Amino acid sequence: MKLRPHQITKAKEIKVLLKVFNCAYLRGEVRSGKTLTVLEAAKNYKAVNVLFITKKKAISSIESDYKNFGYTYNLTVINYESLHKITDINFDLIIYDESHVLSGFPKPSKRNKLIKDKFYHIPCIWLTGTPAAETYSQYYHQFYISKFSPFNEYKNFYKWAHEFVNITKTRIGTHEVNNYKDANKKAIEKIIQPYTVTMTQEDAGFDVEIKEHILKIKTPNNIHALAKKLIKERAIEGKKGFIMAETPAKLQSKVHQIYNGTILLETAEGETIPHILSNFKADYIKQNFKGKKIAIMYYYKSELTILKNVFGDSITTDIDIFNDSDKNIALQQGSTEGMNVSKADALVYYNFHFSGKNFIQSRDRLTVKNRKNNDVYFIIETPGINESILKRLRDKKDFNLETFNKFLYDTETIH
Repeated sequence: MKLRPHQITKAKEIKVLLKVFNCAYLRGEVRSGKTLTVLEAAKNYKAVNVLFITKKKAISSIESDYKNFGYTYNLTVINYESLHKITDINFDLIIYDESHVLSGFPKPSKRNKLIKDKFYHIPCIWLTGTPAAETYSQYYHQFYISKFSPFNEYKNFYKWAHEFVNITKTRIGTHEVNNYKDANKKAIEKIIQPYTVTMTQEDAGFDVEIKEHILKIKTPNNIHALAKKLIKERAIEGKKGFIMAETPAKLQSKVHQIYNGTILLETAEGETIPHILSNFKADYIKQNFKGKKIAIMYYYKSELTILKNVFGDSITTDIDIFNDSDKNIALQQGSTEGMNVSKADALVYYNFHFSGKNFIQSRDRLTVKNRKNNDVYFIIETPGINESILKRLRDKKDFNLETFNKFLYDTETIH
C-alpha cells in the first residue's frame, strides 16, 4: 500500500502551512483521500502526539490506515461526543475531521466551547468535504476554536458578521430575527485562502458521472388527507395519541414524516410513540429494485423499521455484512461520512432531511476511483413534500421554514 501522488503533494503543502500559520484547512471532495493525506502531513510535520477527532463510525478506518501505513507518531482517535474524556492535553497537533460539524452560528455550540477550552493553543488541521455548504457564515466557528484563526481579531460571531455579512431580517412566527446567511464569499475567501489546501476527485484520478433519477409514486389517499388535515388544524387526536404541530418547525417535521409513511405521536402524559402509517415507499423500492444490491438512505428511525419489515433478512445496517454478502444496506442520512457503499448497484433515497450539507455528503457514497457511473434514485411521493425539498437541496441550500411556508402556499396541499 502506498500514497497516491496527489496525497503526497497535498501533505507537503499542509506541512508548510502548519510551519507558517500553525494551522491548515483541507477542503477535500468526497473520496479524494483526505484522511491519509492529513496522517502523512502529521508525519511530515514531525508531530509526536496527535489527536484525531472524527465521527464514531470512522474511528476504526482511521486507526487501520494509521497502522497499515506504518506511522510511528502517537495517535489518539476519538469521536466528538467523547472529547470530555480527554484529560491529558499533551498533544502537539489536533486534526478536526468533518470540521463542518463545528460550523453552527450565530452562537458557538457546547462542543465548540469545550474544544476551545481544551485545545485552543495547539496547532491544528481542519478537514471536510463540505466546509460551508449553505453559507460562508459557517466558517467562523470552525476557526473560532483555534488561537491561530485568521479571524482571531473578531472575538465573537456578531462582530465578525458586522464585517462580513449582509445582515437581513427573517420572520419566524410572530417574531423578526436577524438572518446571517448572506455572507460575503469573496471577502471571506480572500482571508482564508492562504490557510487552505484543496483536493478534488480529479486530483485523485476520479472520472465519475452521477446520474440522478426521480421515481414518482402515488401517495396513498389516507396519507395525503392526514397531511392536509394537520396543516389545517395543527393538531389531530387519534386512538393511540395526538399529532401535535403547534409551531411552524414542528409542522414542517410532522408533514415530512407523514408523507414518508411515519408519525411520532404524543400522549397526554407527554410520552412519544413512533407509529407506522404506510409501507408504500418501501414496497415500491423492493419491487422496483428486485435483483439489485442497493444502498437505501432513510432519515427517521421509524423508516428503518419499515425497511426491515418489508425487506426482512435481505437488508442490514452493518457495512461489513453488506460488503461481504448479497444483502442490501439501510443508512441513516446524516451519519454516513466516511462510509463507502460502492458495492451497491445503486443508491436509493427513501427519504432525505432538510440539510443541504448532509445531502451533498450522502449522495457521493458510491464513488470510488474505478467506477465511472453512479446511479442515484429519489423516491418522490406525489402529492407530497419531498419534491420541494429535493429542489432546494440540489441548489446546496437548506429546506428551511421560509421554503416550507412557500411549499404550503405554492402547492395544492392546503386546498
